[in-house]
Amino acid sequence: MTAIEFNTQLVSLRKDLKYFAYTLTSNYEDAQDLVQETFVKALTNREKFASNTNLKAWTFTIMKNTFINNYRQSVRQNTVLDKTDDLYYLNLSQESSIGVPDSEFATKELHKIIGSINEEQRKPFEMYNQGFKYKEIAEELNLSIGTVKSRIFFTRKKLMDTLGKN
Repeated sequence: MTAIEFNTQLVSLRKDLKYFAYTLTSNYEDAQDLVQETFVKALTNREKFASNTNLKAWTFTIMKNTFINNYRQSVRQNTVLDKTDDLYYLNLSQESSIGVPDSEFATKELHKIIGSINEEQRKPFEMYNQGFKYKEIAEELNLSIGTVKSRIFFTRKKLMDTLGKN
């Protein structure tokens, strides 16, 4: 296959590659970048393509592998290595209320509003916010999972409505 034939066939795959890239990334800009990176890799590795094989499958494989490698690289970049003795950096709170004067007031106000909700509705909501799973809350309170989800939903809705009025 000549270089011109290869390039022509590769360009004809652009629409399919864009669609596949979007299914992988769920983001238009990232999909465009992935298509461009796939084209670059396909063109630079043209000599590795066997002319009697499927070009579409070859380029889709390049795209899939590129996406996986980019994902793995982003995970590695976001990994925090804490070599301190007491894991100081990992235990350091990411959210700090230092320097926010009304945060303590807002927290007290929020607890006051939550406290005003009847116990039957409030208990599942508080347990959920403490990290309990729906199933654990249902077992603890002897309720069905649907009832637990419903109570958490309506408590959350009541809080949003109450806070929205302030």
